[in-house]
Amino acid sequence: MSSAPKSQWRSELLAARRAVPDPVRQKESQQLCGHLAQAVGDADTVCAYVPMGTEPGTPAMLDVLDGLCGTVLLPVARTGPGGEHLPLLWGRYVPDPLVPGPFGTREPAGPWLSASAVATADVVLVPALAVDRRGVRLGRGGGFYDRSLALCGPDIRLVAVVRDSELVDELPGEPHDVPVTHALTPGGGLVRLLGMPKP
Repeated sequence: MSSAPKSQWRSELLAARRAVPDPVRQKESQQLCGHLAQAVGDADTVCAYVPMGTEPGTPAMLDVLDGLCGTVLLPVARTGPGGEHLPLLWGRYVPDPLVPGPFGTREPAGPWLSASAVATADVVLVPALAVDRRGVRLGRGGGFYDRSLALCGPDIRLVAVVRDSELVDELPGEPHDVPVTHALTPGGGLVRLLGMPKP
């Protein structure tokens, strides 16, 4: 399916996620929590996110991260005056309360940090529908993370969190895609990706 358009990939991956039984989803979430120490290493600041819907993981991952790192930042999605998706803002994770955000998300209450705060992180955990062995990440198509990851320096570990079957050989990529450096899967733990060839 590597030659299929992104829309087809998204449709099939979302359908597959909806078909995962709850006991499997819960086991995978526990496995992901068990791999977080490996994923973040000795990082002081980690940008994470609140898993929603059928995304791998649960909000319990945030409490694990909070115990491992000095600072956990969560994304705040906003649109511009024309409805365009802007780079993510960031807010510090505190267990209570997270508040409803747009697009069905949960986010920290303000005050928030600017979009450039992502560049201060040691590790960024990134939601994805799939990632390939080169680091090409397939998101939901909104572009929030593409705009945000472009602000990260080369030394920041960018980790796509996916199910085992969502780490694939090749995905369709575009010039603006920012490759991730690692995948985190329930069965495989932290997987280093090969990186895109330089032009």
